[in-house]
Amino acid sequence: MNPLTITILFVTAYLAVFLTAKMAGMISFLGTQIDLLPALIVYAGLTTSPIVIAGLAIWCGLLSDTLSANPLGITINPLLLIGLVVYHRKELILRDQAYAQFILGAAATAASALITVLLLIATDHRPLIGWGSIWQLMIQALAGGCCAPLCFQFFDRIHRTFNYQPVPESSFRSDREIKRGRA
Repeated sequence: MNPLTITILFVTAYLAVFLTAKMAGMISFLGTQIDLLPALIVYAGLTTSPIVIAGLAIWCGLLSDTLSANPLGITINPLLLIGLVVYHRKELILRDQAYAQFILGAAATAASALITVLLLIATDHRPLIGWGSIWQLMIQALAGGCCAPLCFQFFDRIHRTFNYQPVPESSFRSDREIKRGRA
């Protein structure tokens, strides 16, 4: 992957964290905060290396925890786990299909939220969990699922813009001799 594309991925993660924190109107309307980071981690898991995935998970986790009530660093583990699982199974995933991107985004968002809650409980924090948490988890998963195809389209457009496109090969062999005239 191009270093410029990786830089744009990190800048997009930075902007996604602050966009998430700025959407106070959506929080009051939907009853939950939308998390855009798992969709970015899914994209990174399917297109980059484990080092970029780890760096992005650390970057996103620290930024997200800075602007939330979570203890610093608790979000890193779920994002890293999701990214590495997607990376190791990327040969089995239909990367170019929008429904597969939606399912991956929704599953990653739900898994990230559940793993974060489990880590908070394991570290003796008391997250607010109730029947409304099921609604919040469903809305977050739906939003993460809708965000994932948009991430793929955005970064595919960035990739097409800044990288050379492969030249289609001709169906004719170059060592072939064409005889003209009457045989």
